[in-house]
Amino acid sequence: MSARDTYYLTTAIFYPSQRPALHSMFEAIGADMIARYQRLMGRETRFLTGLDEHSANVERDARDRGMDPRDLIDPWAATWKRTFERYAISFDRFIRTTDPDHAVASIEMVKRAQANGDVYQGVYSGWFCTGCNEFKTDQQLVDGRCPDHPTLDPQWLEENNYFFRLSAYQERLEALYRENPSFCEPPHFRNEVLGWLREGLRDFSISRSGTNWGIPFPGDEAHRIYVWFDALTNYLTGAGFPNDEAEMAKWWPADLHVIGKNITRFHCLYWPAMLMSAGLPLPKQVFAHGFMLDVSGQRMSKTTGNTEDPDEVADTFGVDGVRYMVLREVPFERDTNVTYDGFVRRYNADLANDLGNLVNRTVSMAGRYLDGQLPPVADATEPADLEIRATAERVVAAYHAAMVEHRLADALAAMMDLAGATNGYAEGQAPWALSKAGETERLGQVLAVMAEACRIVGHLLAPVAPDAARRLEEQLGAPPPYDERGAGGPGLDALLAWGGGPADWRTGSPTPLFPRVEVEVSA
Repeated sequence: MSARDTYYLTTAIFYPSQRPALHSMFEAIGADMIARYQRLMGRETRFLTGLDEHSANVERDARDRGMDPRDLIDPWAATWKRTFERYAISFDRFIRTTDPDHAVASIEMVKRAQANGDVYQGVYSGWFCTGCNEFKTDQQLVDGRCPDHPTLDPQWLEENNYFFRLSAYQERLEALYRENPSFCEPPHFRNEVLGWLREGLRDFSISRSGTNWGIPFPGDEAHRIYVWFDALTNYLTGAGFPNDEAEMAKWWPADLHVIGKNITRFHCLYWPAMLMSAGLPLPKQVFAHGFMLDVSGQRMSKTTGNTEDPDEVADTFGVDGVRYMVLREVPFERDTNVTYDGFVRRYNADLANDLGNLVNRTVSMAGRYLDGQLPPVADATEPADLEIRATAERVVAAYHAAMVEHRLADALAAMMDLAGATNGYAEGQAPWALSKAGETERLGQVLAVMAEACRIVGHLLAPVAPDAARRLEEQLGAPPPYDERGAGGPGLDALLAWGGGPADWRTGSPTPLFPRVEVEVSA
């Protein structure tokens, strides 16, 4: 555990639309699994997510509807927050860039850059993608369109703007990556950042004119602060910047920014330069996740129309089922092709069959054969029992190692290894046969080993499927994962130690954790 026993985690704030899509939930669920893991490890954790509301999209959509942008965005924000809450995203703050304290923070960041001589006025012209909120070079466009938003027509804009002198930070950013390459992970996305750095840095626009939607630019209210000094500053706002020195000392620098791979340029080059200009410490790490791709290899998104509605998917699989499927089926660190059929197969194979069946058979047999009363598992000495214990210890180590590197799919795969091994153990030891033969002592040990393995799986499950983990432990008669907000508790290491089950262990009543989903899938 680090000397600073806190953990500050953020997602990139999302460009708002009328409602979130499943690809947005992918980032939020992944970050939430990391946050819940950190809390279970005993760290006081702050988790920030929210919306970038001053985007050109919001202004355009409001104008098309004849509405004030704020009247448009308020219901959208409420829908996003409600969906995040349904999906058990355990944010400590859902920030909106229209929040008053955020305006104070953004203005302060611009003022610090001005005072450092890093802001100047000039004319910019180029192709602007409203989906990315970014100017694009001809080389970045594919057939004249943004590759991330191929359904949107880029706009040619010529504006008199204020610029940030990014080029002045070339050497300092080169030194950053030379001395701390893990600032941007994983390596394949870091290599893209290093490629841009080798090409030489260009100054970027930090203001917009001709609009009233946004935060007034310091010293020139004919302009509004443009996206990067607005959106990126939210991470500081969530840590108490600039007025709460105690909160800043507690939470900043952030431990981790979780972002999509399409915005690494801004988080891994623009953002550290902005913080250097402001005289502030840099975050410890930026982790860029890949995208969920459809079978054609196209990014799933609302603009391409190839994404699933998160509420509909949750209605079919349950929230915990979707949270698990998304992170198990899609490695967080790279792009992955996904299909609805693949989700169905993953859910039924992993959750309904392997994990759900294991817990159900363990609790059912304990109740049927032993009236739910289990002996201490630490007394087990049979080779098969010791092998399951060794598997559990190996799985726990692999789970921790994967979580440290944010390989969420690998962590869940390790967890399922223990579930699979325990199912194999049950088949080999055949407790039903032991009961029939009257071998009560051995029967008790076998079921105790199965219950202990299930208990450990339940704690490993808690960061990704918190409600299912709670119900799992209730059925086992074991204490549930302690308050994930970090209010006391032994910490995950103690919970995962073999033999950590109740001294007087009595199981509860079996109820299916993950009922099988019967939907027609492709052959």
